[in-house]
Amino acid sequence: MLHPDLLEILRCPACAKENKGELTYYKESWLICNDCGRKYPVVDDIPVMLIDEGSKWITAEPESLQIPPVLE
Repeated sequence: MLHPDLLEILRCPACAKENKGELTYYKESWLICNDCGRKYPVVDDIPVMLIDEGSKWITAEPESLQIPPVLE
């Protein structure tokens, strides 16, 4: 589980400069950008905040995301 203080400061790297880039913590496994919809996996309590990684699931509905995430 990610610490609440960390969740407050993390932002989507693709959106942080132009928008807020705020993230929603989804099922303790994903961080979902409220602006662009990129979904960043959280693996072993470590968020993988790479734009390319978040873009892989940009069109996926949150309910269809694999819990826990498996990196390809």
